Amino acid sequence: MHLDRLITVLEAIAVAGRPLSAPELQKSTGLPRPTCYRLLQTLSEHRLLDETERNSRYVIGERVKRLALLGQTDFDVRQAAAPTLQQAAIEFGEAVFLSRFRNKKVEIIHVETPEDQARSYIHPGLGFRPMHACSCSKAIAAYAEETFREEIINGPMRTYTEHTKQTPDALRVEFLEIQRSGYAECVEEIEMGVSSVAAPILIGNVGAVFSVGATGPIRRFTAKRRAEIGRELQQVTKKIAAALQLDRAIA
Repeated sequence: MHLDRLITVLEAIAVAGRPLSAPELQKSTGLPRPTCYRLLQTLSEHRLLDETERNSRYVIGERVKRLALLGQTDFDVRQAAAPTLQQAAIEFGEAVFLSRFRNKKVEIIHVETPEDQARSYIHPGLGFRPMHACSCSKAIAAYAEETFREEIINGPMRTYTEHTKQTPDALRVEFLEIQRSGYAECVEEIEMGVSSVAAPILIGNVGAVFSVGATGPIRRFTAKRRAEIGRELQQVTKKIAAALQLDRAIA
C-alpha cells in the first residue's frame, strides 16, 4: 500500500535521528530504488520531509513537527509551560498568558499572575480572542500562511475602541511590523486603559501554534516598556519551546 510505504520512509528517518541520504534510506527500508526516490519526492513536496542544504540528505519536515505539536493536549502544554510563565510573571510584575491556535482562532489557555499580592495587575481572562485586535492572535497570524492572513485582513473587523485597527491596509502593515520585530502589541485596541504584548513560538518556516503574552495597564505599558517586554518574551518563548521539546524545531 502506498501509505504504508510513505510511513516506512518517515519512520526510517525518525529512528535514524540524523539526516539520511536517498541511498541510505533505500538500503534501510529495502524499497526498490525508483519507489524510494518517488516517495522522497512526494514527502518533500508536501513538506513532510525537508532536504538539508548539504549532501541532499533528508530530515523530518516542519509540517510533521507542527502536526505533532497541534496534537498535544492543553493539559500537557500548560504543564510544560507553567513554570516558565510563572517566573516571567514574577519578573515582569504583570499577568503572563499562553495562547494556542486552533480551528482558525486563537485561544488563551493559561494565565500566571504576579506573586506580589500588593501589586495590582490585569487578568486577560481565558478563551478566544479577535484575530485582528489582540496581541496573542496577531503574533500567530503574522506568521501564518498568506492565504489565512488575507482571510483575517479582508474579513469583518469588529471595532472595540477608537484604537482598533479598522482597515485592511493598517492590519497588513502591522503584520509586517510584527514579522520585523518578532512580537505583537495591543494598545487599547480591545479595552481602554489596557495593553498587551505577545511573541510567537515559531516552528521553522511553518508559522506558530502558540504565543506567549503579558498584559497590564497602559500607564505601565509605555512604548519603551512594551518594547522591553517584547524582547524578553522572545526569550521566554525559547524556554517554553525547549520545555515542549521543540528547541530543535525552531533552532
